[in-house]
Amino acid sequence: MEEYDFVASGEWENSMINKHLPQLEEDSALMPPGDCPRTSGAYMPPGFVRTACKPDDAARHRLEARLCHGRYSCVMQPLRYSINVTLDGCCDHRAIPADEELHRHAVENLEQADALLFGRVTYEMMEAAFRPSKRTGASPDWMEPFARTIDAAKKYVVSSTLDRVDWNAELVRGDLGEAVQQLKRESGKGLLVGGVKLPLVLAELGLIDEYEFVVHPRLAGHGPTLFAGLSKSVDLRLVSLLEFGSGAVAMRYEPRR
Repeated sequence: MEEYDFVASGEWENSMINKHLPQLEEDSALMPPGDCPRTSGAYMPPGFVRTACKPDDAARHRLEARLCHGRYSCVMQPLRYSINVTLDGCCDHRAIPADEELHRHAVENLEQADALLFGRVTYEMMEAAFRPSKRTGASPDWMEPFARTIDAAKKYVVSSTLDRVDWNAELVRGDLGEAVQQLKRESGKGLLVGGVKLPLVLAELGLIDEYEFVVHPRLAGHGPTLFAGLSKSVDLRLVSLLEFGSGAVAMRYEPRR
């Protein structure tokens, strides 16, 4: 098991330590030299194995513990969700008209993420459509940037039935909430989740930080619909709106915490 470092990057770490240096100095005066919350077991990030701490690291680990216990805001990479949907709520991808502008927007979303999070169904659908060794038939030239981007992207697959995945992917096992929290704590620009069933579970767990609904001016007359069976309402705040030439509108929301 690898040691886990809560601080996302050296730049962020230095800025936070400088910002809270008076508190760190106060902590150092109150705690014996070398006393570290990791070593004592008072606070250990997920995946951390208790070992001796270098004296020079103790102050930083005390700040880390305070950050993670809520005295100051935690910095975690966001989990974003993006989905296409018709005006009457259908999220079946076969009911969504595809065009070049929509795919350019999808590429921009992919480029904002360090990794993708899929359930089994979405992973297998994307692999069949965009993995070079499995693609059949010709695609429009304007679809190629999206195909190349998703082919190269790192992927995490949530599945209890798949034995292995090899499209630049890793299986996610065990407790889903803990696993996703661990991924969010890793350094990066963010995670992007797709599909229908997996986002429902993540919404229940309160783990989605941004929702984007690309609403198309079409009535499908059938389902499936999003978040069917959600046990409680999730209130959202509109943060941006983008209109496409087709009349589709991308609305981005953040949960009201």
